[in-house]
Amino acid sequence: MNEKDIKYDVALSSRVRFARNLADYPFSAKCDPTSAKEIIEKVEGALGDGYVYTDFTGLDENAAYAAVEDHSVSREFAEATIPHRLASSKDGKVKIMICEEDHIRLQAITPGLSLTEAYDTACAVDDRLGEKLNIAFDDRLGFLTQCPTNIGTGMRASVMLFLPALTARHKIKPLAPQLSKLGMTIRGIYGEGSEALGCVYQISNQETIGVTEESVIAKITSTIDKIIEIEREERKSLYEGAKDNLTDKVMRSLGILKYAYTIDSSEFMKRYADVRLGISLGIIDGVDLKTLDDLFVAVMPYTIMRDEGGEVDVAQRDLIRARRIKERLN
Repeated sequence: MNEKDIKYDVALSSRVRFARNLADYPFSAKCDPTSAKEIIEKVEGALGDGYVYTDFTGLDENAAYAAVEDHSVSREFAEATIPHRLASSKDGKVKIMICEEDHIRLQAITPGLSLTEAYDTACAVDDRLGEKLNIAFDDRLGFLTQCPTNIGTGMRASVMLFLPALTARHKIKPLAPQLSKLGMTIRGIYGEGSEALGCVYQISNQETIGVTEESVIAKITSTIDKIIEIEREERKSLYEGAKDNLTDKVMRSLGILKYAYTIDSSEFMKRYADVRLGISLGIIDGVDLKTLDDLFVAVMPYTIMRDEGGEVDVAQRDLIRARRIKERLN
């Protein structure tokens, strides 16, 4: 996680996702329970050993939404009504949602800026499925998907970025149209329609038709490299321009995380952003980025309720959150 070549101070993770459908069945929106069960059975048979399967049909709400919080599944998958199942590779790198918007949503997630690694991992599984399943494909259009915006490669490649300096300098909004011209988009932490909590954003491709997968990976990687360079320059400028004030802000946030008796998720996100910036700038010593980023999931509402085994009211969650933070940071 802390290898400098993956630029983990700015890039949290990389993800490559493939959307695939079985040619012999209607898209998920038109699937009945019988068809969905048959799709699940065929996909699991094609995957074989090496995966852990979780049936999300009727799964406890806390467990389902906790999987959204750790980016294993989408909110749409957690809320699906037809039979649907998650396949997770035993090494944790690959997650496959069966019967989401498409029959197969295969995603590979790797740390830092490592899109090529994520792509190679996803391709290996995709090839395996393609050998054993009749995947919906058109010679002119490419892979056929329920949403027309995914037709072609069916691939979305994205990088999760921590951009506190660009956020502080109000440069995120002007970045969006520039990315759009390059066939990319910037979104919040949980994708389309979500907020950029803790100064964390997702940048992904919009183009899927008339392009190759390799060209998309190369373009996004090159663009992200430039954004990382700009973010680092802005951090340096912020620090040099107001060293004492920034140091005070960072250390106060660290103090709150270490010693607060109760804390809500909104305040945690704000303090998280300050402390992560402080670690990256060398202001804070003794707390590593991996420990801090693990908290990003561990203190989320549904994750807390899942771990506690049932419903926990807001006030109690705030107490548990503060305790978890203190335990890990101290």
